[in-house]
Amino acid sequence: MHWLDFSVLILYGGLLIGFGFYRTKQSGKDSEEFLLAGRKLSLPGFVVTLVATWYGGILGIGENTFSYGIQTWFIFGLPYYIFAFLFAFLIAGRINKTKFISIPDQFHGRYGKTAGVVSALYILLLASPAPYILSIGILLQFTTGLSFGFSLLMATGLSLSYIWMGGFKAVVRTDGLQFGFMFLGFILLLIFSIKTGGSFTSIQQDLPKSFLSFTGGASIQYIVVWFFIALWTFVDPGFYQRCAAAKSPETAKKGILISIGFWFIFDMLTLSTGLYAKVLLTAGDPLFAYPRLGAMVLPPLAYGIFITGLLATIMSTIDSLGLISAITFGRDILWRIQSPTSLDKLKLNNESTLFVRKGLIITAFIALILAFSIPSVVKLWYGLGSILVPGLVLPFLLSFRKNKIAIIPMMTLPVIATIIWTVLGRLFSHYPLKIEPFYIGIFISIIIYGIQVVKVKPTKIQRS
Repeated sequence: MHWLDFSVLILYGGLLIGFGFYRTKQSGKDSEEFLLAGRKLSLPGFVVTLVATWYGGILGIGENTFSYGIQTWFIFGLPYYIFAFLFAFLIAGRINKTKFISIPDQFHGRYGKTAGVVSALYILLLASPAPYILSIGILLQFTTGLSFGFSLLMATGLSLSYIWMGGFKAVVRTDGLQFGFMFLGFILLLIFSIKTGGSFTSIQQDLPKSFLSFTGGASIQYIVVWFFIALWTFVDPGFYQRCAAAKSPETAKKGILISIGFWFIFDMLTLSTGLYAKVLLTAGDPLFAYPRLGAMVLPPLAYGIFITGLLATIMSTIDSLGLISAITFGRDILWRIQSPTSLDKLKLNNESTLFVRKGLIITAFIALILAFSIPSVVKLWYGLGSILVPGLVLPFLLSFRKNKIAIIPMMTLPVIATIIWTVLGRLFSHYPLKIEPFYIGIFISIIIYGIQVVKVKPTKIQRS
């Protein structure tokens, strides 16, 4: 890297620390300030933090685009727009009005302590920053030559340090900086890719035919599974936290709708540059598609801005999910188990902030272990989503209603079934009946709910 590139990285690091630690004492005095920025999140702040947080797995996006082409947009883009749109109109405002802190907090309030803790265990895995810590470790190793392990530790420590002091306000402030770098970096990469490789029309003939197909050579069932995994949006703890923190239900709704527009713009930038990487680069590890393309086409300073943009894209997700994981483990699990008598009296107090900080340390270790154990961003997304989402989506949607149902079977049996189905698939090299685990889990969840509805109806008829 040229000294101009290093200067951009140093500038970014300085600004990140400054934004992250600014006015941290005020954020730490009150738990509601620490966890939700006092529920006063403005529309610009909402959009910036939601958009920036969404793209932490940027290297995984490059990996998939380099390997399968425009399929990436059909599994990581379009389905999420659809469910985010539905989320905005059906759920966002209601979350803001409930005044719960998190998804497990809502489960606890609607279904009781056991359901709250079970949902917290699921969210702890779904919200793990492990895939993004993995990404930033790989990126730092590629750009600086540092060892993979040291890169993971350094990135994790920096990303989580200002959360310890500033909480959600620190996340929002730093996301503004990271939002700017991520868009500027990919705009520069696209401009210089076109300058090097020619117009997009001219490179199409050099792409494999499957790269211009929405399936990318995969089965329709595989594509559809990814579409349903996008149901993850409904139980995405980042969405929930920002809707709970928004200053009004209207802010939450508008914020998501505006964010969809920014996601589309950024997706077009990453998809186009990923296809240029396939044409311009020689064969190599797909995970390094974006940084390798940047090293090839970008001049000094522009390359530094781009690499900083990649780092910013990943780090904006690490700090956000790091805080969510800490809240989940510290407040929604430890605090509820150790302080059961105080929960009904005070939903928020300074004691819960201490538990969140304990959770920050523990979840950092969990994320590092996952990152070392499963060194593939896409596999982490697919595996965790297929297993856990079926046990959360329907129970969460039902939590906005006041009907009484046996929620624990609906939360646990689908997850157990998907785990068994996944293990069988590994043992026999293919899933039984060639059905993906996600379908089994969501089908069982619907069946359990249907059985309960059928049981309730006769009782109502008799009483009438």
